[in-house]
Amino acid sequence: MTAAVSVRGVTKRFGTDVTAVADVTLDIVDGEFFSLLGPSGCGKTTMLRMVAGLEFPTEGSIQIFGEEMALRAPNKRPINTVFQSYALFPHMTVERNVAFGPEMRKVPKDEINTQVAEAIEAVHLKGMEQRKPNQLSGGQQQRVALARALVNRPKVLLLDEPLGALDLKLRQAMQIELKDIQAEVGITFIYVTHDQEEALTMSDRIGVMNEGRLLQVGTPEDIYENPVNRFVAEFIGETNFIDGVVADDGRIRIGEGELVYARCDEPTGTDVTLTLRPEKIQIHPRSDPTVPAERNQVAANVVRQLYFGESIYYELAIPGGELVDARLENIPSLRRWAVGDEVTMSFHREAAEALTS
Repeated sequence: MTAAVSVRGVTKRFGTDVTAVADVTLDIVDGEFFSLLGPSGCGKTTMLRMVAGLEFPTEGSIQIFGEEMALRAPNKRPINTVFQSYALFPHMTVERNVAFGPEMRKVPKDEINTQVAEAIEAVHLKGMEQRKPNQLSGGQQQRVALARALVNRPKVLLLDEPLGALDLKLRQAMQIELKDIQAEVGITFIYVTHDQEEALTMSDRIGVMNEGRLLQVGTPEDIYENPVNRFVAEFIGETNFIDGVVADDGRIRIGEGELVYARCDEPTGTDVTLTLRPEKIQIHPRSDPTVPAERNQVAANVVRQLYFGESIYYELAIPGGELVDARLENIPSLRRWAVGDEVTMSFHREAAEALTS
């Protein structure tokens, strides 16, 4: 597969005290939707700005389709950027906003008309060409900004938290639409976000960053199901952390000596932390003989119940006092548990992973 963007050993320092990006190496494949995900200040926007040419690496190399960018100016790179602030010209129509870039580059008028029509159709705004920004919804304005970037026919499109200004429902709808648009135009999207749901929903692959370092790269499923460390497990979705020690038989001893199976490559005696997602847990009556043999079983007491509509959260106390969250789907046939109930918590042997960092 062809690499659209290749990053090799890139470090960015500001002054002598601040290292915003530390020794990042990464290949982003042509045509993929790649997200850089992490908390504020993790270095993801600085990384995007270096790809864009708005910042230059202190060390390392950035190539776009095999060409070294080095000190190449932003307008000389085969890329375009969409920011959270759409920066539309309020006095211009949709059509004129989208045409602005090609007009500044002195593209022939016939070509401009063709390119603008194609870009507007690609973002599903056909029929709205003569509207002005104040006549559009937030989602439509976001699509105009996207069309304005696409009209220049970049090989790589950079998106810096473009949905951040939208309300929740519109943001969720635009996640699906943005992924559809990317699939239709077929170019590489590099998307920066702190929102785990956005990254999981839209991305072909995700790179998780923290404190300037790239911690893990993988598909959304791989990142969610197989986090490499505690930070990734905690940042991507919700999870439980249960302290334990690797026993002689390879199982993990937790609580007051309960032994459970988990994915673990550590030697006997190693202190580990089990990461276990709340939705992987089931709740049964105490000593239920119908629990399948491949599921771990741990005695627990219900200490809290929270109703979330589509799901019900239970907080369970296991032997030793650790609290574990379980999320069960809200379906009529599923038994409701009350605070104080003595139950058995079960989870599949492959559902928990032992981490050491």
